[in-house]
Amino acid sequence: MVYVTRKEHFNAAHRLYNPNWTEERNQEIFGPCANINFHGHNFELIVTVKGVPDAGTGFVIDLKALGDLIKNRIIDQVDHKNLNLDVPFMRGKMASCEIFVMEIWKILAPAVTEIAPEARLHYIKLIETPKNFVEYYGE
Repeated sequence: MVYVTRKEHFNAAHRLYNPNWTEERNQEIFGPCANINFHGHNFELIVTVKGVPDAGTGFVIDLKALGDLIKNRIIDQVDHKNLNLDVPFMRGKMASCEIFVMEIWKILAPAVTEIAPEARLHYIKLIETPKNFVEYYGE
């Protein structure tokens, strides 16, 4: 098994807020991340695919094709957007990095096998700040 990784960058804003709670409770739990005017991050998205290299190409997956897939399905949807307001796949969901990375997985996992039938999405790492990141290995 070989693991190949692609890293992409994007900028996005979000607000951590539970509409079932009072403003005070949201501030208590989420602090400045509950700012009514949102806040932004320079995100890094790291996507790892696993598989056995193809005998003809030597690739697990064509990294250019993987980059294009990530750009078209994710980056173009979220870059310079508000995750709470502008991103259809996040509509009605808590815009935490944990939920966000799970929603990204739902989009990328089947798409990876469309472009490389023998490959599988292995891992996604979403870096929100130099100190905070989430990792997800699927369901």
